[in-house]
Amino acid sequence: MEKTRLRKVGLANLKWLHEHPILKAQKEKDITQALFHDPYWKEAQTVAITKPLDFEFDTHILLDKGWQEGKQMLMPITRKERKLTFHSVTAETEFRKTTFGVAEPFAEPEVSAEKIDLLVVPGIVFKRDGFRIGFGGGFYDRFLEKYQGATCSLVFSEQIQENWQVESFDLPVKRLFIS
Repeated sequence: MEKTRLRKVGLANLKWLHEHPILKAQKEKDITQALFHDPYWKEAQTVAITKPLDFEFDTHILLDKGWQEGKQMLMPITRKERKLTFHSVTAETEFRKTTFGVAEPFAEPEVSAEKIDLLVVPGIVFKRDGFRIGFGGGFYDRFLEKYQGATCSLVFSEQIQENWQVESFDLPVKRLFIS
């Protein structure tokens, strides 16, 4: 199945789950419990996540837990040439919506990739071996080319699709937390 079609199926599955908030909340709880008990999270002092769209995994749970534990929490800003930079965020951080509809931190200090201990990579469709399909911009694949730290994704079982061909530029995340 081609990626464009899979992306549509994945988005439909995410939106269906969003329409079932009790089920979505339970899955988010199960996934975050697994993450919070994992060495990936426990050993990380600097964690990079994205601010979610309504139908995506609610990463605010990670923000709150990270701040409670004294972790430095980061969020990306999209740049020209489809690049990402990551910036420290606090409860007082101001956000602006991009043309993609994603909220990004405004005027926060940039943190170099080498200082990120754990990168939580978003996606729409996943294979169990860590390959993913995002929104199609290639921002994370470009970042992953050079990033050497721990990577994971927080995945609803509805996002798992095995019937697609990985392309040469696709890069997997190292660990999936699935419910």
